[in-house]
Amino acid sequence: MLLIRFVKALSASLWSTLAAVAVISAIAVAIVVSGFGLRVSGGIALYFVIWWILLFAILPFGIRSQVETGEVVAGSEPGAPSAPALQEKAIWTSLVSSVVLIIVAAVFPLAGL
Repeated sequence: MLLIRFVKALSASLWSTLAAVAVISAIAVAIVVSGFGLRVSGGIALYFVIWWILLFAILPFGIRSQVETGEVVAGSEPGAPSAPALQEKAIWTSLVSSVVLIIVAAVFPLAGL
């Protein structure tokens, strides 16, 4: 509950969202580089790919269409989201991507990579 409120507070401003995404990303890449021996460029590239894949997996969570909320804007698609909460989802994507990146980097030696 506390983490959910913290993410909502961070996503209130564009600048705090960007800062949170940058800090979370930098910490994850630093952990992978120092702890698992990846190069910085490899860590950033792997994080980037994981982040984009998970963004499209996280986007549908919590979405309610304009029809469901009863607030259809004239001239728009009724199935379009009424409040997509993209800043909040960017922070959640960064958090989940960081965990996945660390797990993937930990599995690399087991796979012989």
